[in-house]
Amino acid sequence: MNKLLRTPIVAWRLLRVLLHIVLGVLTVALILPRVDEAGRRRRVQAWAQTALRALGMRLIVEGQPRPGATLLVANHVSWLDITAIHAVCPQARFVSKAEVRRWPLLRHLSDAAGTLYLSRESRRDALRVVHQVSEALQAGDVVAVFPEGTTSDGHGLLPFHGNMLQAAIAVEVPVQPLALRYSDAESAISRAAPYIDQISLMSSILAVVRARGLTLRVQWLPARGSRHADRRALAQTLRIDIAEALGLPAEAVAGH
Repeated sequence: MNKLLRTPIVAWRLLRVLLHIVLGVLTVALILPRVDEAGRRRRVQAWAQTALRALGMRLIVEGQPRPGATLLVANHVSWLDITAIHAVCPQARFVSKAEVRRWPLLRHLSDAAGTLYLSRESRRDALRVVHQVSEALQAGDVVAVFPEGTTSDGHGLLPFHGNMLQAAIAVEVPVQPLALRYSDAESAISRAAPYIDQISLMSSILAVVRARGLTLRVQWLPARGSRHADRRALAQTLRIDIAEALGLPAEAVAGH
């Protein structure tokens, strides 16, 4: 009976999400080119916050972002992570896998956010993107990266790769860790939110809209200086910072 009662809710959420994505694409095409940077940020943040509500999610934010050029480093759980960060930091640019460009509609939103695309199979492409991130940071931008390189199930953290941290080290820009946690009515660590294994994007979206009481907690942690830092040591320090904020046991972050 409860499942039947939730069917209209799920259908309504899916409809709202689709309409909201279309609205976002129209905003990118028709409105963003006509507004200044402050106006663009307001619209990006409003779109992201509304998108989370359309999915039936509650957003909780702790801490504050540091002002100025910053490399943001976050754990990676879901395709929702980018929207989550834009909901609290609309100026953030992302380093994202090149496959995102093949996602219908969403690629237009990603392009509009100034995303830097990385082909993960190419070492040469990684060097190119590190250089682009350094230039963006030097210009005063905020750039967000997911150093795990792929998503996890939220119960632990994968090893943090230090490649993109080199971009911040090169221009001596601080690095701020950001902890993302998804919970729901069933579990303190949601099984609906992770976008892992061979699950399709549509299946993942359905899991999210079907979840009850899905909550996203975004926690800003103190920034770390990068001047003269060793990228591998800095990567492990940031990994520990995020693990402690998430309350993960030591064995969940063991190894490098």
